[in-house]
Amino acid sequence: MTLRIGICGFGKMGQIRAEALARHPDRCRVTRVFDTQASLTVGRPTAASVDGIVNDPDIDAVFVCLPNFLNMPTTIAALRAGKHVFCEKPPAFNAEQMREIRAVEAETGKVLMYGFNHRQHAAIVTMHDLVRSGQYGRVLWMRGRYGKSVDAGYLTGWRASPELAGGGILLDQGIHMLDLMLHIGAQPFDEVNAMVSNLYWKTPGIEDNVFAIMRNRESGLCASLHSTMTQWRHLFSLEVFLERGYMVVNGLKTSSGTYGEEVLSIAKNRSTAPAATWDDEERMHFQVDVSWEREVNQFLDCVERGAPVVDGSSLQALEVMELIDRIYASERHEAPELFEDIRTVGT
Repeated sequence: MTLRIGICGFGKMGQIRAEALARHPDRCRVTRVFDTQASLTVGRPTAASVDGIVNDPDIDAVFVCLPNFLNMPTTIAALRAGKHVFCEKPPAFNAEQMREIRAVEAETGKVLMYGFNHRQHAAIVTMHDLVRSGQYGRVLWMRGRYGKSVDAGYLTGWRASPELAGGGILLDQGIHMLDLMLHIGAQPFDEVNAMVSNLYWKTPGIEDNVFAIMRNRESGLCASLHSTMTQWRHLFSLEVFLERGYMVVNGLKTSSGTYGEEVLSIAKNRSTAPAATWDDEERMHFQVDVSWEREVNQFLDCVERGAPVVDGSSLQALEVMELIDRIYASERHEAPELFEDIRTVGT
């Protein structure tokens, strides 16, 4: 049966998702879209509102590509209307909201997947597979830097409103890096120290820089994150150092090209110092962005075959929201005991 899909929000992300879905005409078709800007939906069957998508009995699955504050209520409404749901990040504003969503997911039994798209980039997939192979030993530490530049126009949109966005650069970009660290490290961070600031744009409730240091108490795995919107030159870098070598992803293949070439550098240790040099590195260059296609394929497989959501599950979304809660709490100097230990999440 061809899966009938409705898209709520037809800006950049809605259009990207529609393009990826259109590559599978034998498996699915987008039957209706909605956006508050009518010019974005010209030439497509449209709905008059989000409810027009969610409550349409001829739609089987809903893609939620809306401003942040609408993600949670639209996801819950769609699930309760009997739809499968694919939702962009952030899934909610905090972990408690994410728990509410998971309860509805459990009640309805529908597929729920989140757009943690960076997991699907070819360099990250390769890195993850190499780490899981065990040939480099266990992960010792990770360092992630993710930054972009914004202009004054940023302050005129919904992303500059705490009520609509839920936060600043941490929820916008940092969430992807945190998700990758949980994905690659395969363990939670239960100790967090962070500094959050808005020194440049000075927008209350919208941070422009986050510095976080995280650790798993039991294993000792440490990670550091810098998420920023005052980078001025877009940058993506994820470094993973293991017992017997290291892997570094620099750049991210995107349609804009602003993050540069996506390159994975890999080297194994030697027995004498320096354990590895620049000349020892193997460099893999990834010229094509396959992430959108991989995500759509996984979602369709989950709906059609009942396969579990491997990347972008609601549990993974909850784990990253727990971590984000801890980062914001650290800046506010709130006691850690006020937050549920993330090692108990999902049990």
